[in-house]
Amino acid sequence: MGEITLIKLDILSDPVCPWCYIGKAKLDRALEARPDHPFEIEWHPFQLNPEMPRGGMDRRTYLEWKFGGKDGAVQAHVPIMQHAAKAGVELNLDQITRSPNTLDAHRLIHWAGLEGRQTAMVSALFRAYFRDGRDIGDTEVLADVAACVGLDRAMIARLLAGDGDREEIAARDAHARERGVSAVPTFVIANTYVLSGAQPAETWIKIIDEIVEKTKDTAS
Repeated sequence: MGEITLIKLDILSDPVCPWCYIGKAKLDRALEARPDHPFEIEWHPFQLNPEMPRGGMDRRTYLEWKFGGKDGAVQAHVPIMQHAAKAGVELNLDQITRSPNTLDAHRLIHWAGLEGRQTAMVSALFRAYFRDGRDIGDTEVLADVAACVGLDRAMIARLLAGDGDREEIAARDAHARERGVSAVPTFVIANTYVLSGAQPAETWIKIIDEIVEKTKDTAS
């Protein structure tokens, strides 16, 4: 059997986006069903709330402001909880007390990528925020999460204390918006095909099978 031709799958995401978490779970299910998938995955920054104060905001205050009051906030979360349950994603929204600025979290994802641990870091950040209710805008929390996926905690703490890569992350976020990205998750296949939203696992399986079949036809 010949080697599989790798196809780049770029994912724009934010670790405080519940649909990104759900979308990742569905993609993971497809990748587990097709372990010989051709995707080479890279995660890219997109802040849902780029104007969020650096120290974040009280979660309830933020949601009521965003959705026009308590009832609006509750209603906005109904479909999220329904889809999360179907995807097997654990969301403990009542545990979340802060809505953080995620620029530092995106820096952490970037640094994890340099050590080949990017997807593990994304998963750990989702769990820390949505399952454990931790404030992923807090540098101590971020250093702890980094250590959990095998990064040097002391080194990450030093990096987070400085401004390294802040401008680069902000520029990459702005570039995505300039290219028309307005919501996440957004998936870009081979820098050509764009999918938006939390796609079903069945959709990903179909895409993988089509790519593999096309690769076989090209090779024959």
